[in-house]
Amino acid sequence: MTSHRATLIGFVAVVLWSLLALLTVGSAPTPPLLLNTICFSIGGACGLIWTYFSGGLGVLRSVPIRVYIFGSLGLFGYHALYFSALRLAPAAEAGLIAYLWPLLIVVLSGFLPGEKVKRGHLVGALIGFAGAVLIISGGGSGFEMNYLPGYGLALICALTWSSYSVLSRLVGQAPTQSVTIFCLVAALLSLPLHLVFEETLWPQTNIAWISTALLGFGPVGLAFFVWDIGVKHGDIQLLGAASYAAPLLSTCVLVLAGVAPLSPTLGLAALLVTGGAVIAARASLNSDD
Repeated sequence: MTSHRATLIGFVAVVLWSLLALLTVGSAPTPPLLLNTICFSIGGACGLIWTYFSGGLGVLRSVPIRVYIFGSLGLFGYHALYFSALRLAPAAEAGLIAYLWPLLIVVLSGFLPGEKVKRGHLVGALIGFAGAVLIISGGGSGFEMNYLPGYGLALICALTWSSYSVLSRLVGQAPTQSVTIFCLVAALLSLPLHLVFEETLWPQTNIAWISTALLGFGPVGLAFFVWDIGVKHGDIQLLGAASYAAPLLSTCVLVLAGVAPLSPTLGLAALLVTGGAVIAARASLNSDD
């Protein structure tokens, strides 16, 4: 596979992740852990089929158990938090806070061995978090206390995925097929927790079922496979830059779909979160900073 083709494949993940918030809203009222169970079961089943035809299931036996544990907990934790956040707060606003993860990846990677935190990282972080503060404060409409739990979960969600992404460099390499096991284990973790802590509410309408199925096939399934291919075989810097567009794209999708109203506060917050990530990324690429 050429680097150019792998990069194009990786771009698919960014497009799919921009649909995550919209499809999560469409899947309501299914509770987060049940949604995790359904979506990761779909993603894992598709992964098994692809793994079988792309090289055989035997490749999965060569992956260290620590990689499976780490990857499964990362996917499980991020999506359980994300789905919960969007059930408790407005989708566009909670989604933007959750999409602080590209910015946090850049900042946290500065603490890895051989790396350092630069001035541009701190400036970008301040700008990005200013966007989050604008959302939480409510902008011109004022502070909404009832949304605070959702916003808090969205922030933990961003910290979870960024920490997972940075620490994954220390865990070890694994073939793309290992994402199949990540999905299946995430589903197995979600099911008993759902039965203990949640009321079982299956999707109630055709739209909800379609949204749930598309979540499993796309943002919670295929996206992780194509992203893995992209970052391993394509232009990782170009893909990293593309990921900073995800919060802006996600917000645009919600507005165009009529799920979120277009407001000055939402637009400014989207620009701050995206702009902060871009500034931090430029600091990483600038050796003189």
